[in-house]
Amino acid sequence: MKRILLFIATNIAVLVVMSVILSLLGVDRFLTQAGLNLPMLLVFSLVVGFTGSIISLLMSKTMAKWSTGARVIETPANGTEAWLVQTVGKLAQRAGIGMPEVAVYEGEPNAFATGAFRDSALVAVSTGLLQGMTQDEVEAVLGHEVAHIANGDMVTMTLIQGVVNTFVVFLSRVVGYFVDSALRRNNDDSGPGIGYMVTVMVCQIVFGIGASIIVAWFSRQREFRADAGSARLLGNPQPMIKALARLGGFTPDGLPQSMAAMGISDKPGIMELFSTHPPLEQRIAALRGQH
Repeated sequence: MKRILLFIATNIAVLVVMSVILSLLGVDRFLTQAGLNLPMLLVFSLVVGFTGSIISLLMSKTMAKWSTGARVIETPANGTEAWLVQTVGKLAQRAGIGMPEVAVYEGEPNAFATGAFRDSALVAVSTGLLQGMTQDEVEAVLGHEVAHIANGDMVTMTLIQGVVNTFVVFLSRVVGYFVDSALRRNNDDSGPGIGYMVTVMVCQIVFGIGASIIVAWFSRQREFRADAGSARLLGNPQPMIKALARLGGFTPDGLPQSMAAMGISDKPGIMELFSTHPPLEQRIAALRGQH
């Protein structure tokens, strides 16, 4: 839950902060001084919408290392680290990408891949993952992360986020302009009033939450593709199935009753719309469907 809320809040915060700064610089006044200049507003929206997402992409490796405390393996300190580097290198070669940095961090079972470029990405695994899984299962998870890199998922998500951000910025100002015009008692040309500014901020938050649902949906689809990519890299979906089952706390051959009976029969809560990962049961079912 915290991760989902942070994902939404970070993106909205970037939009709001950039909008406030540009508004203080007089950009909004320029866009509305002679009526709403839609072509210029679209250009403005593109700049604001993509700047934040591109900056986040370029800083992704640095931010990931800082936020998780991940330590990049420069020289393997033990057999496990040597195996990790060797395995990532083997999978990267199969996937046709450059050797990523390999890192380890303290935490619950998890792993991630990030980076702006396919040939200089980062793959990090937690100590909990290494301690709680077999080598075959860890290799499957590594294959999943390498598949993310090979699929260009970080760049794709950046582009999608930039597009939806553009619509959020654009529509917020269109709504703000009409609300401000309706509130004015005269036709002065002093620029946008308080009604415009308040409406834009409120709309960016509301539209930003809606946009996050779209981005999260795309993210869930890429998880299925990365699972399938791991199966291809290893030549067998079973290690990934076992890894997902272990993450879910159940044995691969003893899935929850809800899935055994009729697939997924539980009613998802509203927060599932914002989830960047599909339920583990669905991912396992998708991999089993490859047989």
